[in-house]
Amino acid sequence: MRTMRNLLTTALTCSTALLAGCANLAVSTPHTASDTIGLSTIDVPKIVHPDGETPAWWFRAGAAQAAARHAMSGKAKNVILFVGDGMSLPTVAAARILDGQRKGAPGEENMLSWETFPHTALSKTYNTDTQTPDSAGTMTAMAAGVKTRSGVLGIGQDAARGDCAGALRSPVLSLWELAASSGLATGVITTTRVTHATPAATFTHSPDRNWENDAEVSAPAAAAGCTDIARQLVETPYGRGPDVLMGGGRANFFPATERDAEYDDTTGLRLDGLDLVAEWKRRHPDGHYVWNAAQFAAAPKSAPMLALFEPSHMQFEHDRSKDRAGEPSLAEMTRSAIERLRNNPNGYVLLVEGGRIDHAHHYGNAYRALTDTIAMSEAVAVAASMTSADDTLILVTADHAHTMTFAGYPVRGNPILGKVRGSSGEGSNPSGYATDATGQTYTTLGYANGPGHVGATDQQQEGPKTFQHEVSGYQEAKDGRPDLADVDTEHPDYLQESTVPLSNETHGGEDVGIWARGPGAEAVRGSLEQNTIFHILLQATPKLRERLCAAGLCNADGLPVELPKPADFRR
Repeated sequence: MRTMRNLLTTALTCSTALLAGCANLAVSTPHTASDTIGLSTIDVPKIVHPDGETPAWWFRAGAAQAAARHAMSGKAKNVILFVGDGMSLPTVAAARILDGQRKGAPGEENMLSWETFPHTALSKTYNTDTQTPDSAGTMTAMAAGVKTRSGVLGIGQDAARGDCAGALRSPVLSLWELAASSGLATGVITTTRVTHATPAATFTHSPDRNWENDAEVSAPAAAAGCTDIARQLVETPYGRGPDVLMGGGRANFFPATERDAEYDDTTGLRLDGLDLVAEWKRRHPDGHYVWNAAQFAAAPKSAPMLALFEPSHMQFEHDRSKDRAGEPSLAEMTRSAIERLRNNPNGYVLLVEGGRIDHAHHYGNAYRALTDTIAMSEAVAVAASMTSADDTLILVTADHAHTMTFAGYPVRGNPILGKVRGSSGEGSNPSGYATDATGQTYTTLGYANGPGHVGATDQQQEGPKTFQHEVSGYQEAKDGRPDLADVDTEHPDYLQESTVPLSNETHGGEDVGIWARGPGAEAVRGSLEQNTIFHILLQATPKLRERLCAAGLCNADGLPVELPKPADFRR
């Protein structure tokens, strides 16, 4: 007979290797041993990928990975998930250096706020149908505990993109819906439209991430019963929905007949005549709707808030000061959200997204991507200062990567946005700029693809490109790489060179980082499937975990292992 030590070793080995084929082995642990909580093995059927994948399988597999890492040892009252959209590891490293250099230091020794957190891991970001993912599928994985297809929100992979009937058959319950159903406060903050993919995955179920207002929903889909994302956010059947909802995208909430409060040449986008802001107010009679900086500052800190600062996305952090009506920073929105949500004695679940990191990368503009990353670091610092690691789990991650590269051999302290000063080999030559094989200088940061390609377009001539470069076609570069000697590559509008000409830079498929602090953070280690993030947050929060157990979805050890049916949690 095996010893207990051997049993625990076997359990841990099986759980961490379950996706490699170790399955169908169940080992129990003593329920009375506090140091073994969460180490019980969850039986995960061995399958053939991808044909054997189902939402139920993904949910159980994610639960097993989290349990093997002791996530249930956490006793969190509150959960804050920070998502830097498109925040690849090179983005983190470059932003760290830029932040340090702005403070007058060489930069490399600097640390962003979350890099001080004690627990780290890597997240595998692929969607069930793509090697390189999109934000809808990745955020669904983190929000609901199941991997799914690219382009869909809050539904399982058995429904194809655009398939309304399939989507109605396969919704998956998000952590935010579960929290609202369980009496916790909920919040969603973003610098994008609140109807954009990442924030939308918290309270909506849609077979197409682009169905942000009713005008975007196809007639057959509408007839079949699918509704748009903005309407779902407000009319959600899970509690009152988000108690705090902040970001851009107000055009999706107002009728096309109504002129925008800030921009006289802009109207709402809804064709159904609905005023969803009025509906949110009806559901939150004590709440406040704001759309500018002055209203935001004046609103009572004890009440729910709907804040929609732009018809579309909010400004990049670099451009925020130019907004005519004023916009709060991500850090200011984070502070405001926590001040409101912490009034709920049951706790809260909050999403904070630095959403425009992604957009800047798509534009091929490292300056804005890094500046927005620094802005998110400031928001994380605010959250850490306002909460206790004793009762609040803070997890920082990205939904996917981008193609920005960090290369060359620049000397220490070289401007991260500048040209490489030093050797083009593994030696050091700090006295001059490094050159490529044709004798031209080059920058530390670049992109594998995107609008920064040096060929001529219908918008800009051959050579260096500048923000914002809306491209409809490229010509082959006739003169090769441009001479950057007199080009200010540190200018906010400079677009780093891209190797492959594309109108829009693409996501990257590599792993992204996870950083965590607070109850249950010890589970953040190793290499994780992205949907395991949901299970770590869930297992570390007793009130949410117990709600699923009360519904009969847990195993004998109190671990949620069965996929919830969203309809069972409506209230």
